[in-house]
Amino acid sequence: MTLATLADVLQPALKQGYAVAGLVTLGWEEMRAYVAAAEAEGVPVILQAGPSCREHTPLPVLGKMFRHLAEGASVPVVAHLDHGYTMDDCREAIDCGFTSVMFDGSRKPIADNIAETRTIADLAHAAGVSCEGEIGFVGYSGGEGSAGTDPDDAARFATETGVDAMAISVGNVHLQQDKVGGLDIPRIRAIEAVTRVPLVIHGGSGVPVEQRRLLATGSNICKFNIGTELRMAFGHALREAVNRDTSRFDRVSILKETHDPVMDATRQVLRAFKGE
Repeated sequence: MTLATLADVLQPALKQGYAVAGLVTLGWEEMRAYVAAAEAEGVPVILQAGPSCREHTPLPVLGKMFRHLAEGASVPVVAHLDHGYTMDDCREAIDCGFTSVMFDGSRKPIADNIAETRTIADLAHAAGVSCEGEIGFVGYSGGEGSAGTDPDDAARFATETGVDAMAISVGNVHLQQDKVGGLDIPRIRAIEAVTRVPLVIHGGSGVPVEQRRLLATGSNICKFNIGTELRMAFGHALREAVNRDTSRFDRVSILKETHDPVMDATRQVLRAFKGE
């Protein structure tokens, strides 16, 4: 069994100069493909259940799916709750066997964010589970704008919450479909100068691949969340499978054809984060 906590996989990444992918899941098909890709590349992987995933599949089911995949995997697999917005979200995930929870209080005043994140980190650690927090709101493509992380706030947040990983806002945006712009390197360096907590980039699909590679091996960013670009790979593969034979109606036979394309796309993502 290779079920791991977030701290289990991020601390070696921080020390040895590489990053781990937090892969956003929506269903069984991509979960399997993600783990197969991680095994093929010989790297750990973080399976993430975000709000849209949880709307579709209940947490107790997701916990069992993640743990089942981890038990058969040859690489470490983290079962991670992404964007838990309440204590109840995080507590339920812990009770359902998740090994890591992310509490997102980034929209709250900093004092409230720190206090609530601290409480959830304590709850998680008491259960042997890791906790990720977010300081500086990360916005959405075509929606809410990012706030940007103040380095002094990041230092305070890291010290006072005791989180195992800290998501920051440094030019990254959720749901971005193209890799344009890139991240604010001076802001990242300023945050690194005041804390050694592993840093997390949400909205990693919008970060140019070469910048991902450089930051994975040359910064304290130890986790990149990738969702949109792999959802696009899945959607493209599914559309091709359906259009290949429009008389088919068996979902299992259709969905099987998404596995290899999604696995191949995931392997490309994972290679950029290696310390090789």
